[in-house]
Amino acid sequence: MRNRSLTYAYGTNGFGDHTLDETLDVLRGLGYGGVSITLDRRHLDPFADDLDRRLAHLRGRLDELGLEAVVETGGRYLLDPWNKHRPTFFDDGRELRVDLLRRALDVAARLDVPVVHLWSGILPPGVDEETAWDRLLGACETLTAEAERLGVRLGFEPEPGMFIDTLDRFDELCARLGDPPALGLTLDLGHCRCLEAESVAACVRRAAPRLVHVQIEDMRRGTHEHVEFGHGEIDFPPVLGALLDVGYRGLVSVELPRHSHIAPATARRSLAFLRAAEQGAGAADALWDLLPGAAAGWTREAQHTLAVNPGAVTGFFPIVGRRCGREPLPGAGNGPFAWTVDDAVRTLLLDAPALRGTELLSIITELYENGDAAERRGVLRALPVLDRAGRLGDTALPLVHDALRTNDLRLIAAALGTAPTAPGYAARHLDAQAFRQAVLKCVFTGIHLDQVTGLTERADPELVRMVRAYADERHTADRDVAPDIEAFLIAHETGPTTEGAPSCVSSIPTSI
Repeated sequence: MRNRSLTYAYGTNGFGDHTLDETLDVLRGLGYGGVSITLDRRHLDPFADDLDRRLAHLRGRLDELGLEAVVETGGRYLLDPWNKHRPTFFDDGRELRVDLLRRALDVAARLDVPVVHLWSGILPPGVDEETAWDRLLGACETLTAEAERLGVRLGFEPEPGMFIDTLDRFDELCARLGDPPALGLTLDLGHCRCLEAESVAACVRRAAPRLVHVQIEDMRRGTHEHVEFGHGEIDFPPVLGALLDVGYRGLVSVELPRHSHIAPATARRSLAFLRAAEQGAGAADALWDLLPGAAAGWTREAQHTLAVNPGAVTGFFPIVGRRCGREPLPGAGNGPFAWTVDDAVRTLLLDAPALRGTELLSIITELYENGDAAERRGVLRALPVLDRAGRLGDTALPLVHDALRTNDLRLIAAALGTAPTAPGYAARHLDAQAFRQAVLKCVFTGIHLDQVTGLTERADPELVRMVRAYADERHTADRDVAPDIEAFLIAHETGPTTEGAPSCVSSIPTSI
């Protein structure tokens, strides 16, 4: 099981209306671990007369806030106020681009920052392929030599529409240069979805040996537009899982340069999304790690079949118990509501890459409505994993409500529970009143409150009042109150108990 997290950063080019100090304060306040500093006139001008003072101040702020950093060089009009990103390595005046990169390397060395990002630029009219290669190789030879001298890595980014636009072209650049150790790769994950033939996760694994920096945003196939997470087509948990699998330890930097007008809110949403997506990636991994060998082998074979025929899940789902067993899942706890092997297998079947499309809700609804109790429990167990980063939203709540209306205690517990390392689905999506009623159903039916994921975070005063009313009525009738209920009240009541006071149990909803 993975035991570390990725370090998320945000690009200063997405904070165009903030000063650099303000940007750093906001990012640290939101919980980011790093910042991608774009050299530009607004934040850090590499041509400023007082650059030494600015760098000393910036190094102090990074240390003070505990932020890691990279230096990026995509400032749009830094070199030419009339022409965006010009001159490139191919234009007349290309020595200005080389000079900028040399300055960037010096800035990175003086800030003790490990990576400087760059890209090739667009091939201008009138420059043929071989001339372009000659100019790019000459510039890269100069820059890699300087980077090696300063102890900094270059992170070259393939960019849609540019001369070096794909991983294949980047591989060709490395080969022509003789694979200099100072030349690494900046992988923009949105660009992978936009342009590459392989999946984004496969691109990560392919890029791993040279990967020094990652940029992240959502994107759609064939459209080079950086959009907020959840507004494109990328399934992020497998991608973040791939970064963890390959041992990537650099920054994962949000790249939303057109969102400066709502920068703090966008940065907040982005970090929450990425953390949830990473948690979701870990949840599936945890289940794989806990599965007995024979069950894991059968599940992998079934996932291979689903890759060719996704509809086969309706045939696999009913036979999981017979093929893989129904015993408690090793390492996942004991008791009547603990996860079982067939729960885990059904979750992993529904998490198969082939089922991650837009029809997922209809598939899980059909399996739930047509399934027996164990199959329904399997669907409910899967919801926290399937909803990582909010993929389902509240669309699967009808299944949760249906389970909560039953008298099957295992279904109720599954609807309110979680998967290993994944946030609970019901805790994330039930409204306040529905969540209170669900907790009270557990109280009335004897389901231990530790089965209710998110109870501590969602225990509002009204819920505490309702549980207190139940406990008071039990005490008045000289009946015992379960220890978990007493513990809940002790943890959440701030004033004296109301034992002996008139009962208010009549205010507890009866439509549970």
